[in-house]
Amino acid sequence: MWSLASAPLGFAQKGQLVPSEYKRYKDAATEFDVFRLTDPAHESRLPAYYGRAFPRNGSFLIYSSDRSGAMQAYRMDLKSGQSRSLTEASDIVPDSLALADEHSLCYLDGRSLFLANLNSLHTREVYRIDEAFEAGHGFSLSEDGLYAALVEQKPGGSRLRLIAMRTGTATTLAEASDSISDPMPRPKRAGMLYRRGSDELWLVNFDGAQNRKLRLASGGLGPAVWSADGRTVVYLNFPPTPKDLNNIRECTPDSNEDKFISNTTQFVAFNRNGDSSVFIGASGSKASPYVLLLVRSVKRELTLCEHRASDPRMTAPIFSPNSQRVFFQSDRDGKMAIYAMTVDRLVEATEADER
Repeated sequence: MWSLASAPLGFAQKGQLVPSEYKRYKDAATEFDVFRLTDPAHESRLPAYYGRAFPRNGSFLIYSSDRSGAMQAYRMDLKSGQSRSLTEASDIVPDSLALADEHSLCYLDGRSLFLANLNSLHTREVYRIDEAFEAGHGFSLSEDGLYAALVEQKPGGSRLRLIAMRTGTATTLAEASDSISDPMPRPKRAGMLYRRGSDELWLVNFDGAQNRKLRLASGGLGPAVWSADGRTVVYLNFPPTPKDLNNIRECTPDSNEDKFISNTTQFVAFNRNGDSSVFIGASGSKASPYVLLLVRSVKRELTLCEHRASDPRMTAPIFSPNSQRVFFQSDRDGKMAIYAMTVDRLVEATEADER
């Protein structure tokens, strides 16, 4: 059940509790219930769309907010809506927030990678970026929490680093003169997917071997995510011909095959549910600024609500671990805020997703 309690905002210090900011409303387009989870008077953001934002039981959400005057990490109890401040960082990177396990959080603060205990709030610096580099775009953790992937950049180049969380030891998996971004460890296997440039996906082993470009459909590349079993990558394809629809495709790295899944209502952001049977997407259409479900088996969409984000690519839609709720972010009501909907009548429950 969603709680609707609310209270005035306060300035949060590490460990301080923040009252619920939940607000429920009927969507103007569909009349479905939408819950705005954070107050748009301040900025609140979800982690990267491929990061782990929930524990396996989906009881809480990790997010960042500047309600205290500076961006910090928070843990929101999804039953009560109450949040707890987790950090006192000086320069936190909102996209870097990721659960290492059920009880610990990883995040970047400036040049340093920290691991924080969610109960004691004790923090440990795991790794610090060399002075010649700075943090690039992208951070993630392996599903067992033992390794972190971090992009580092400097003028004229970038590199992908693999960091052992227990020791802080780092090795370079890949280097490029153009941009590297969005590293995603491969579930069940010692491999790393990453984006190179704007329209290429590459895969490399944890030992740096077999670094290769994946075969994808022609056109632009949108968000990409691993399937839960690590066998395939599902991604958004922006076709080279403007009249064609943005579509979801699936790449199988081991066989170098690529196949069409479904056209979309011009999705520019998307994600999968626990078993990749349903997708959630945000349309880039100005006339139809919707969040939609797409059922893979029948290639049909259902409109959930309006997102009305100034940049639909930033909506970062995601399912809860059991696929019974969806979350997204939008600046429709002011600053970026987090929204949620219950979809248990529309999507079958799945086992908790390790991502």
